[in-house]
Amino acid sequence: MTDSNDKPDSSAGEPTGRFSRQPIRSFVLRQGRMSDAQKRYMDELLPRFAIPYREQTLDYAATFGHSAPVVLEIGCGMGDTTAKIARIRPDTDFIGIEVHGPGVGNLCKLIDEQGLTNLRVMQHDATEVVRDMLAPDSLAGIHVYFPDPWPKKRHHKRRILQPAFVAQLASRLAPGGYLHCATDWEEYAQFMLETLSAEPLLQNTAADYAEKPDYRPLTKFEARGLRLGHGVWDLVFRRV
Repeated sequence: MTDSNDKPDSSAGEPTGRFSRQPIRSFVLRQGRMSDAQKRYMDELLPRFAIPYREQTLDYAATFGHSAPVVLEIGCGMGDTTAKIARIRPDTDFIGIEVHGPGVGNLCKLIDEQGLTNLRVMQHDATEVVRDMLAPDSLAGIHVYFPDPWPKKRHHKRRILQPAFVAQLASRLAPGGYLHCATDWEEYAQFMLETLSAEPLLQNTAADYAEKPDYRPLTKFEARGLRLGHGVWDLVFRRV
C-alpha cells in the first residue's frame, strides 16, 4: 500500500553541493486526463488561490492578508488532506505545493467550496520554491506525507528527502518549528529516520517513530492499508 500513485511528490534533493541549483527530480510529470470540471477549476479558481513562482522572498502577511504561523505541505495530491488540516487549524496559514494539474484543480475547488482563507496553492517544483521563495527561520511547520518511495535501489537518488534537501527544509523552519513526514513504506521510513536524525538542525520528538498527530487525518489509502495490516510510520522532528 502506498499513496504515491495518487499523490506524487514535488521535487528531490540536490545531488551536488548543499543547496545546488541542479536538483534530481523526484516526480515524473504525468498529468493524466483532466475532467472538464477540473479544467474549469484551474481556469477560474487558480488565479484566485495560487501563489505564482518568483525568485524573490514570499511575504506571508501580504499573501494571506494577515499575520499567522505558516505551514508548508509538499505534495498535496488531490488536496483532501491539505484542506481538512487547514479547516481544523484556522489560526495557521498553509501553502500547498503540487505539480500535477488534476490535484491542483481539485484543491482549488476545495478551497472555494469550504471558504478556506488560510490555504493557498503553488504549482511548481518544491525544491525551487523552498530555495528561492521561503525565508530562513520563517516556517512554523512542514508536512511531507506519503511521498513516492522510489523502491528500486537505483532510484533512491530520486527520493525527495535527501540530506541536502532536508538541510534546506530545516533552515526554513523557525526555531521550534516542526518537520512532519509520513510513509507506508517501511524501508523508506528507515531511510527518513536516518536522514532526519543526521541533520544537526533537527531533533526527533520521539525515540524513533512518532504517534500520528491528531491533526493528520487518515487518507483513504492509509485506512485501507491499515485494515489489511500494513504499517504507517510518522516522524516528527523539531528545529533546534
